[in-house]
Amino acid sequence: MLTDAQFRKLVSGEWQGPVGAGLRKVLGVGEWLYGWAVQRRNRRFDRGGAEVRRVAAPVISVGNLTVGGTGKTPLVAWLAEWFARRQVPVTIISRGYGAKAGKPNDEALELAFRLPEARQLQNPDRVAAAEEALQQNAQQVLVLDDAFQHRRLARDLDIVLLDALEPFGYERLLPRGLLREPVESLSRAQVVALSRSDAITADQRQAIEKRVRGIAPNVVWLEMTHRPAGLASFGGVSLDFAELAKGQVAVFCGIGNPAGFRHTLTQCGIQPCGFLELPDHCAYSLADLSRITTWLTALPAAQHVVCTRKDLVKIPQGNLAGKRLWALEIELEINRGQDELEALLEKIHHQCDSSGR
Repeated sequence: MLTDAQFRKLVSGEWQGPVGAGLRKVLGVGEWLYGWAVQRRNRRFDRGGAEVRRVAAPVISVGNLTVGGTGKTPLVAWLAEWFARRQVPVTIISRGYGAKAGKPNDEALELAFRLPEARQLQNPDRVAAAEEALQQNAQQVLVLDDAFQHRRLARDLDIVLLDALEPFGYERLLPRGLLREPVESLSRAQVVALSRSDAITADQRQAIEKRVRGIAPNVVWLEMTHRPAGLASFGGVSLDFAELAKGQVAVFCGIGNPAGFRHTLTQCGIQPCGFLELPDHCAYSLADLSRITTWLTALPAAQHVVCTRKDLVKIPQGNLAGKRLWALEIELEINRGQDELEALLEKIHHQCDSSGR
């Protein structure tokens, strides 16, 4: 079984030689089968052959075109906070990918830490989850986390995130690339957001936008960055970046896009003496923690350990291998397109006020 890092090296072509080439050919067969299934499913929805359910509340979907982390959770939180400031209740609905039976997954834990007042429901059947939410409160907004491909539930606003570091999934569908569906599917979106936009040049951003507008000419275009806001321990203690920079730092993460996390750390002036990549949605079992502890023990000069908030919510500890454990706190900044996005959100806000939806 390939690790996430090995899989990315394989599909990107970085893994050279006969073994890499042979594996890519095998994955190419899987890509053809997957592509056929995706095309067939999308055609059913496009032609009305598959039922689309509309519920009696505004629905906003935040999704990806590719697998891996693009920064959906910070945007979902930003949307929930936007409506909360206007006294509009929000329920966040997700599939619950990677969750153990009856327990929230890591994104839900992260959102609960940041938005303790927001209601969350996890159910692979988003229609059923939406109906359950509306039984509790008919006047609210439903925010779907990771639902661009879940077309059974009609939505009032479709937001798709592209990661600036790899926006188009190496131009190949799963499992040969990272695309969940063809790039042309962006035509369904009303908003396309480029996350970590500061990681690339202005010319590169313009090239991505040009390609997107060739598919969806009227789309609202956002450019977003993930601003490092500080460091926090599981117990809520804060630490300044300057204090962290005085000693060596070890870093680990179990997320879909470790490269994005590396970029954010660089913004903070953190140059890790060691970086351990774990599988996305890592459960942090006793075996996982033992592996991390062994790794840290081999880095005696490191005084601190840093991970993401998504990791820390699953590790209720203040120390690992005698080193202080911190999570990097991230705040979303919309650098371009915020006024256009808020105009769309105001329309949804007015729907709640005027129609009781």
